[in-house]
Formats: sequence, C-alpha cells, structure tokens
Amino acid sequence: MSDVFDVYAIRNDFPILSEKVGDKQLVYFDNGATAQKPQIVLDAITAYYSKYNANIHRGVHHLSQVATQAYEDARALIASCLGVSNSNEILFTKGTTDSINLVAFSFGELLKEGDEIIISAMEHHSNIVPWQMLCERKGCVLRVIPMFESGELDIEAYREMLSERTKLVAVTHISNALGTINPVKKMIDWAHSVGAKVLIDAAQSVQHMSVDVKDMDCDFLALSGHKVFGPTGVGILYGKEELLNQMPPYQGGGDMIATVTFEKTTYNTLPHKFEAGTPHIAGGICLGKAFEYIKTLDMGAIQKYESELLEYATGRLLEIEGMRIYGEAKNKTSVISFLIEGTHPYDVGTLLDKMGIAVRTGHHCTQPIMDFYKIPGTIRASFAFYNTKEEVDSMINALNRAVGMLK
Repeated sequence: MSDVFDVYAIRNDFPILSEKVGDKQLVYFDNGATAQKPQIVLDAITAYYSKYNANIHRGVHHLSQVATQAYEDARALIASCLGVSNSNEILFTKGTTDSINLVAFSFGELLKEGDEIIISAMEHHSNIVPWQMLCERKGCVLRVIPMFESGELDIEAYREMLSERTKLVAVTHISNALGTINPVKKMIDWAHSVGAKVLIDAAQSVQHMSVDVKDMDCDFLALSGHKVFGPTGVGILYGKEELLNQMPPYQGGGDMIATVTFEKTTYNTLPHKFEAGTPHIAGGICLGKAFEYIKTLDMGAIQKYESELLEYATGRLLEIEGMRIYGEAKNKTSVISFLIEGTHPYDVGTLLDKMGIAVRTGHHCTQPIMDFYKIPGTIRASFAFYNTKEEVDSMINALNRAVGMLK
C-alpha cells in the first residue's frame, strides 16, 4: 500500500457498501457489532461449498484432503498474523464468547476456593458472566478494576489488587462501548509478577491495530471472526501450549480423542483436544481469507486514518447542541458512544435508520458501564477503515434532522 491510504479503493473490496436502505445510500457505522466482508471472503465461502465441501481430518478421499489442507493452512496463516510460531496454540472456536467460556471452564478446573479472578469495569458481558459462573462453581472470588469518568481504567488500583491469590486477569484490549485502548502489555507484566495468567479479549482490536501475542506475552487471547471481516460463527482462542496441555477438554466428542473404549478415553494432541465435533469448516477457511486480506493492508496507515476519522467525527458531533460523548480516553480507537439531551437513543437510532445510517443503540452488552454513567444506553457509531468523512457528514445531517423531529 502507498503512503496515502486510499479509502475509496478499499471500499470497492466490500460489495455491501454500495447497497441502499430504501432510497438512501447505506452508511454502515455498526462495525463494533460486526464488520462487513471483502469479496475475497465472499468468494471463498462459495468456493468451499461448490468445489470441495467435505468433512475434514481422517478422510482419505480427495475432497476431504483438500478441505483439511485449506482449514489447517488457515490456522497456520492466522497464527502467523498474530505472531504465533506454533499453530497448535491456535484453537478454532465459535467466537470470542465461546473462547472465553472455554478458558473459564477448562482453566477454571485448575482453580480452587478462594482463588481470585480480576476483570475490569468496562468488560463486555461475555467477559463477565463466564467468570461469575466459574466463581459460583469453584468458590473463587471475582474482583473488578474500577474505571474513571473519562472511560479509562484505574491502573494503580489494579496494581494494588494483584496478589498471590490472583490466578487470572481477564481484560478487554479495547472497550466495545467506549473505544478505550487499555495498556494491556503493562497489565500483563504486572499480573505475571505475582504468578497470575492473563486472558485478553481482542474482539475489538485486531481489526484496528497489529496484535502480536508473543510481544504482548498474554497467556490467552480471544477474538471473533465476524468482527475482523470474516464469517459469523467462528473465532480464535490463542493459548500458550504449556497451559493448554495442563487444561482438561471443554467438550467431548469426535476429533478430540486419541482412543476411546468404554473403560477409558485418551485425548488428542493440540489443537484437536479442544475442537470436538465437526467444526465450522467454511468459517475457519474463510477466516483465514479475512486475515489474508488484512495482511495486504498497512495497519499503520489504517490506524492513522481511523484516528483522523475519529477526530473528525468527534468534532462534528460536538457541534450538535446537547451532545454528550461517553468515553474520552486519551488512547482511544474509532468508537463513539453518545447521547443527545432531550432524546432517547432508540428513537434517534430508528430515525437514523430511515435515513440510511446504521448505528447501534442500547447498552452494547456492557450494562455495568451504563450503570456507572447512570444512563439507559447510548448511540454508538463504530467505524472501520472503509468509512469516510463524507459518511460522517451524512450522519451529522441525519442527526440534526432527527433531533429536530424529536425535540
């Protein structure tokens, strides 16, 4: 890619961006919920089902071997993109939620009563509820890192919470509701100093920045395919090999076994030990294609472009009377949550939809954040590298019209 980021050329890779909502041009600002798919991913879905659809692993026939090779090539490519040298440390899952639940169950089996798990005040429900369930099951203690009004974590409070009782820290890399980028590398170093392991929820980060798990030194990392321009229903869990080998399987069934008798079952080696049953084969292959697409891009240029887009959109939104933006961290990615005085977020979102603008309204599966700010929810505009300043202007015009109708 050249030094100049050509957003208009990039947009040509995403067919859905030319769609209309009624007679209005679609403006898609709901990338935090799911990202759109480039043509390379769409073509790969069709190619799998039309040319080599077959179950993978153990098959001796040609189609099975082709599908198996494509699936395992995808695993290896994803590993490479995440800075992982051993692709056995990459597990295919259903998504971030499934990945976190896998760790909560399997790593959780190694914990005992009184062990502490630390999460943060800005976590998605998927990084809260599994740990609550684990604490109920095993008698562990859940502790929560507090948050400042700015939408930044109280890092010093976190440091003081760490102790020899801390066994796991599970924290989001980027808040899906506020856009805050957390200092995860520092948080990981501090956790490791007391012997704790760390899981990073990267559902919102890989699409916005380069992520290298070896440099980060996290013990686990979870992400969803559909948020990184791949299919729904597939995701990744990275785990350090030594840890994964210690953990019991999350589910039992085909492919995760070495031998089965009625007296005893022995488990397969990594990564298959944690991949029971027929996987989302097309999903895994096409997630590989999504990462292949991302590799063609200059992530440094993307970060710079998205930062400019965030700054521009923030400035334009603040021109609207009664505007309040939630999440004003110094280190932030291209997510803006806001409310407009005298309006309800659902009403505004509904009117924006009539004008072709897709945003998300509600608590964004982060109800504790909304309770912290004492609000019912927000309007969230979340941008990807294929969005433009012209689209931001369209949203501002639509917001002004909506506010005029509601006030």
